[in-house]
Amino acid sequence: MPPFAPLSGLRRWSMPLLALVAGVAWSGCQDAPVGPDTTPIEVNARRATPPPPTTLAATLTEGFESGSKTSYTTGSVTLGSGSWTFNDALIGNLSTDRKVGSQSARLRNSGKLTMNFNRTTGAGAVTVRYAKFGTDASTSFELWASTNSGSTWTPVGSRVTVSSTALQTATFNVNLSGTVRLEFRKTDGTTNRLNLDEVAIPDYTGATPTPTPTPTPTPTPTPTPPPPTTVHLTLGNPSNAVADVAYPTNYLMVKTQYAMSYHRDRGTPNWVSWHLDPTWLGSTARQDNFRADALLPSTWYHVQSTDFSGTGYDRGHMCPSADRTKTVTDNSATFLMTNMIPQAPNNNQGPWGTFEGYTRSLVTASGKECYLISGGYGSLTTIAAGHVTPPARTWKVVIVLDQGTNDLARVTTATRVIAIDLPNDNSMSKSADWRSYRTTVDAIEAQTGLDLLSLVSTSIQATLESRVDTQ
Repeated sequence: MPPFAPLSGLRRWSMPLLALVAGVAWSGCQDAPVGPDTTPIEVNARRATPPPPTTLAATLTEGFESGSKTSYTTGSVTLGSGSWTFNDALIGNLSTDRKVGSQSARLRNSGKLTMNFNRTTGAGAVTVRYAKFGTDASTSFELWASTNSGSTWTPVGSRVTVSSTALQTATFNVNLSGTVRLEFRKTDGTTNRLNLDEVAIPDYTGATPTPTPTPTPTPTPTPTPPPPTTVHLTLGNPSNAVADVAYPTNYLMVKTQYAMSYHRDRGTPNWVSWHLDPTWLGSTARQDNFRADALLPSTWYHVQSTDFSGTGYDRGHMCPSADRTKTVTDNSATFLMTNMIPQAPNNNQGPWGTFEGYTRSLVTASGKECYLISGGYGSLTTIAAGHVTPPARTWKVVIVLDQGTNDLARVTTATRVIAIDLPNDNSMSKSADWRSYRTTVDAIEAQTGLDLLSLVSTSIQATLESRVDTQ
């Protein structure tokens, strides 16, 4: 569980009206033909007094997204960070590989991942995400460091035990200046496999006063996510995303209308989370002002409103336009491209859209409020000159409560949870029933490595996440 508590009963903040835009007819979440419009409209979540600015050290990251290695035979692979040697290790992209994006490293036996290049600016507190592969038993790994280009190696701290299929974060305070290269070693020698992902190696700044380097293999991220300042994360931050450019594949963005983890290299959100009750609904027309999100870091590629054109994919909303009709500002925020995933028309305009309407009807006709999380996983191809990766499947989880306050405390083993998982292609009919695609939260977590209800007590999670909705 992340080490923070929800702000119980927190509701949406007011926000000044930014612009009046002529409305057009509603069409659910179906993409409508529009001309390019990249005019930025700032949609910031209101927060408590921000912390003072800090100076961040440069960080080398490796998410194993750009390389390919399909066998355990020893070999070197050129990745985004540089060349690494995989010994009894490969790059996995199966549904049973635990990963943040579409790939992660997988080690077996006494496998190793070794940097073939040096960091000349040293290494500070190194982090790595880790989990068990598939249904394998527990295993373990260590981090080793070399200051002489790999001639000799020294272990950094103690061994990390890997006992969960949910991605966790280990932190190793390497704290070495000058020339450094690193090596991850699977240490138990068994055939049990493990996944490693999201390696982050910051420069050494001398700022960490740790006499004896020791790892901290805990499920909390580095840096630690802030306490939720938005109703949209009442039930948790599924990937422990942080608003830190050092984590470009798990970058937290909190807007008044929704929260998300954004993946720079895929050009899509890992997940989007939002709250829905009557206070979000009104009579505002659909704005259709698709545009790039100006609040992404300036050095990253900003997906444009026209990047899906001619690809056969809809600009598929995660937080739907029709879930945000109280004000023009709210509705306009749903057309930012950071809220879009390339969706096959039969998916987006079919059972996906029908399920959106069903969820709203629970709020408008049945006195309910909902917490929703959606995203995609896997990959089919790339579009927009490689900047955007359409997912192989799309998923959504809805937690249904009676309207009230103190929502987290009101989640019980009797709470209705609906989870769906659809292929992102046109194999289904637009008239297909979304109920045919119901699944468990556990199944979605196994595919994505997320912890979708992380602030709900573990005993309640165990019941809710293993149950398929039948209503």
